[in-house]
Amino acid sequence: MKNTKKLVLSALFLAIGLILPFITMQIPAVGKMLCPMHIPVLLCGFITGWPYGLIVGFITPLLRSVLFGMPMMVPNAVCMAFELAAYGFVAGILSKKMRKDMKSLYIALVAAMLVGRVVWGLVSAIVYTLMGAGFTWKLFFMGGFVNAIPGILIQLILIPLLVNRLYAAGVAGAASEGER
Repeated sequence: MKNTKKLVLSALFLAIGLILPFITMQIPAVGKMLCPMHIPVLLCGFITGWPYGLIVGFITPLLRSVLFGMPMMVPNAVCMAFELAAYGFVAGILSKKMRKDMKSLYIALVAAMLVGRVVWGLVSAIVYTLMGAGFTWKLFFMGGFVNAIPGILIQLILIPLLVNRLYAAGVAGAASEGER
């Protein structure tokens, strides 16, 4: 029963990750900066745990690329798959080990975002090198941090509030407590 609930929630987060970019891209200049696939993957990690967060994070950009052609499979979707898998993995691991308060949520969220961006940078460097293109420190900081500032801010505001409400509603609390 518990695994069925996690599977259904994971499917919901995957669906949101596939659809949310269509909504945010109604204003392309803003939509690209909001990192719309990141939000459902982070929520999935926090709510369902690391295995589901990792899987949903990995397949969301790849599936979106296959179904809709966006993001472009190589290099974008491949690099994002590893980044989002890291988000879901770290958020899930830390949320299981930490208390369910706002301070712990922020610590886990920031850690997941940092690890995910570092993973994205490493995978990007490998993929771009294999493609015969360069991946510089400037590209890493611009792509991973500077251009993502609006998305980072929205994630820092929205995710802890949503996760805290879902914990309070018992959506994640029962599943998390049962694993301990």
